[in-house]
Amino acid sequence: MRIWIVNHYADPPDGLATRSFDIAKRLVEKGHPTTIFVCAFSHYHLRPARRLGWRLWRNEDVDGVMFVWIAANPYRGNDWRRVLNMVTFSVLAFLSGLVRNERPDVVVGVSVHPLAALTGYYLARIKRARFFFEVTDLWPQTLIDFGLLREDGRVARAMRRLERYLFHRAERIVMLWRHTDEYVASQGIAPSKILWIPHGVELERYEELEPYQGAPDRPFRIMFLGGFVASNSIDSILDAAVVLAKGGRADIKFLLVGSGQERERLIERARSLNLPNVEFPPAVPKREVGRTMGKADAFIYGLRDLPLYRFGISLNKLTDYLAAGRPIIFFGKSTYDPVRDAQAGFSVPPGDPEVLADAIERLVALTPQERMEMGERGRRYLMEHHNIPRLADRLLEVLATPSPLQGRGSG
Repeated sequence: MRIWIVNHYADPPDGLATRSFDIAKRLVEKGHPTTIFVCAFSHYHLRPARRLGWRLWRNEDVDGVMFVWIAANPYRGNDWRRVLNMVTFSVLAFLSGLVRNERPDVVVGVSVHPLAALTGYYLARIKRARFFFEVTDLWPQTLIDFGLLREDGRVARAMRRLERYLFHRAERIVMLWRHTDEYVASQGIAPSKILWIPHGVELERYEELEPYQGAPDRPFRIMFLGGFVASNSIDSILDAAVVLAKGGRADIKFLLVGSGQERERLIERARSLNLPNVEFPPAVPKREVGRTMGKADAFIYGLRDLPLYRFGISLNKLTDYLAAGRPIIFFGKSTYDPVRDAQAGFSVPPGDPEVLADAIERLVALTPQERMEMGERGRRYLMEHHNIPRLADRLLEVLATPSPLQGRGSG
């Protein structure tokens, strides 16, 4: 099979969001040429990932996976410039696919924004290929629950219609979220269309990771590694750092590693709170993740208290944490909680810095052997549920077996 993936925010192996590349590389290894259409302006670093000069798109072979870099305007925040970036990418990705001589057998349209997925559907129609809809974020539900859109507003209703349209037209819905049967059914679609393929990791990236000895020394270093965006609730980590600092816990340090639109504000807030126990190392590409994560004694992540997470969570940083074999502190409410399921650390409710700080102190109070066992349980869970070779095989099995629905709506 020849496979095309339209993913506005995909990254090559030296980037942050490498899911599409990681799966594509495995598909290529099994004899299925795979092409990824991706924006040349990086959403994660807010700068060009590739400079195209006067060209509207450019091909690049990356470890056997063909990247088609698409030109689009820069932006700094969630304003009209970002919307223009989305529209520009979608139009040019469609044109670049249209003029390619090859004909794909399968087109996967990836939605963190649905215009990219819609581009994938149109290319599939014109090229007479099968269409799969990969859902990385629930739009517009995510924007509604974050208070950025009114549920009864025109924009939300238009996005809902587009999402429903893509649900109907897709042969299968590749869902990263764990529990979306109810959500999909509410759009008039049979949940049997869903194929759960969550975020995963390539364990070879962690070969440089130092073996975990249970953190017998001090200070105890707790790391956040991911995007500095509102959904990651990093302010709650700073709130817990305040509690610990006031409690005299100079033996606990926070390392907040990453990039994103919230980074400068968070650094300034930590400075204004005079937090000696918080540091902000720069973001690292995926190829250096193992070396960086080796500096952590434990990891931390959390969510805002939103109805959205009744559908579960899909976080690529969580798979990194599990792969590192270290204990994890999670604060949030989600129907899918790998930390709890794997007994790989402590899970606590969101919104209470005292409770979060207490969980951190409980983790620090454990013996090194107890912390090592937590990390080992997490890594075993990862191998079963979030290992890229297994996820790629699951996808390939479905791609190789055409559905009798063949793109018709099942609702």
